[in-house]
Amino acid sequence: MTNKLLICLLTGVAGVTCSLALLGCNSQSKENPEQIPLNRRESVAIFDYFNYKGEDDYYKNNPLSESGVFYNPILPGWYSDPSICTNGEDYFLVTSTFVYYPGVPIFHSKDLINWKQIGHVLDRQSQLNNFEGQNTSGGIFAPAISYNPHNQTYYMITTNVGAGNFFVKTQNPFDSWSEPIYLPEVRGIDPSFFFDDDGKAYIVNNDDPDGSILYNGHRAIRIREFDVNTDKVIGESKMIVNGGVNLKDNPIWIEGPHLYKINGKYLLMAAEGGTGQNHSEVIFSADSPAGKYTPWKNNPILTQRHLDSNRANPITCVGHADLVQAKEGDWWAVFLACRPINGTFENLGRETFLMPVKWSDDGFPYMTQDDELVPMLLNRAGAVREAETTFGNFEKNEDFNSGQLDMEWLTLRASASNLYSLTDNPGFLSLQCADITSSEKHTPAFICRRLQHHSFECTTKMFFDPSDENEAAGILIYKDETHQYFLSVRKSGSKREISLERIGASNAGIPAGQHVADDGKPVYLKVVSTGPTFECYYAEKKDEWKLLCENIDARYLSTANAGGFTGTTIGMYATVNR
Repeated sequence: MTNKLLICLLTGVAGVTCSLALLGCNSQSKENPEQIPLNRRESVAIFDYFNYKGEDDYYKNNPLSESGVFYNPILPGWYSDPSICTNGEDYFLVTSTFVYYPGVPIFHSKDLINWKQIGHVLDRQSQLNNFEGQNTSGGIFAPAISYNPHNQTYYMITTNVGAGNFFVKTQNPFDSWSEPIYLPEVRGIDPSFFFDDDGKAYIVNNDDPDGSILYNGHRAIRIREFDVNTDKVIGESKMIVNGGVNLKDNPIWIEGPHLYKINGKYLLMAAEGGTGQNHSEVIFSADSPAGKYTPWKNNPILTQRHLDSNRANPITCVGHADLVQAKEGDWWAVFLACRPINGTFENLGRETFLMPVKWSDDGFPYMTQDDELVPMLLNRAGAVREAETTFGNFEKNEDFNSGQLDMEWLTLRASASNLYSLTDNPGFLSLQCADITSSEKHTPAFICRRLQHHSFECTTKMFFDPSDENEAAGILIYKDETHQYFLSVRKSGSKREISLERIGASNAGIPAGQHVADDGKPVYLKVVSTGPTFECYYAEKKDEWKLLCENIDARYLSTANAGGFTGTTIGMYATVNR
């Protein structure tokens, strides 16, 4: 692979056995953990399991007490741009996925604190197209989910950067959604449906303002009527917000709009200030869907941009919110935010937070005012926290015994189903060394999950006998096409070697490596994160981890360094560079 800096190089890979108790192997389907899968082919890496374990100090030092207490974020890791809806009993939540496949995870809850992923809204290739050639932060932006009680139908509308705005719909969110219905008349990004109580429907979205664009980041919110019977827009688009709260202040990136009717008043809520440190949420009111919209005098209704960056456990980049009224009558907001390490950087991306909504005397919702903090510990009276949650420290072990990947697993731009198999060697994942690399804007042989903790451990057991020096397989830590770390096994001469490569940096030289005889036995690989740094290990015998390298700069993969809209993913990767 080109354009890499080889950071650490060490050989190893003598015979290794698997500890069933420690590493979570399933003894019923894998009775002999030393047994090499029978169906071994050249150019294929075979993975026995992949284990992810969160180790964040905050959760260790602040254990949950009462049953209704829960942690923020409710969805840690880059579950960005959350949107929520309810049918009066059930709550459904979706987030962005950009060019990852499948698209738009959907979560279900009965009480707002216990969430379970029930699938993906966009779960087949026919719903996701034009991803080829798009960078990691392209693809699907800001999905918005809504429920229309007039026809008992759920709608999810979003932007595919490579194809335009579209929606899908269903009457059963636990089942599949429709094929995409594109709306070429709706331009810009971040569309959202609003279903009025008179049966009419509208779409609000971010787009160009009327007339001239006055400055960089000058955008507008527009509205257009929608016909639910024909699935088409009606009439002309109307600008209802120009720039933001006050155009004289040159507000930037008004986006992520949602429209509500509460107590007879139409409330338009949107993000302002960009999705970085100056992110905020603002609100406007009107007497009709088309306006005139007047901003609240105490905007913003949610932000942390003005707070001391040296505060403990800072939560930043707060905004892009959506409101929901619980069946008990209280109101809550979901929104995105980041948790930088010591206020500097993070690899987790923009995460989904939950917070109660307060109401002003003049009828406006808000989450924070003045110096109020977004809390990391909250309580919802009457809710009972379940044993398995989406938040806090948790451990997930994928042993590949079920015959299908769990919902947390993702690929880039397409399903990659032609590059991996769970049936060639039942109980194992067989991953082909693809000639597409992770630096290209196509679909590599990369099966990954989100990083969800600053401190974590990831381990895997892999069988891999590279046929030549061009083949490599192992654990890839991926931010985007030009910011990655690859803990790999490859061939050097007649022997195998283990190395950590930094992908995307200028090549500063490759040090000589140590070698051992190739004996065809499995390799254990482990990545440990302390937050600011990574450590990489390998094992030659049961539980006997050997340090490969340490103090690897985690900031290299962060949004602070690399930019972009996603967080970091980690997973199994195999490639050949001929």
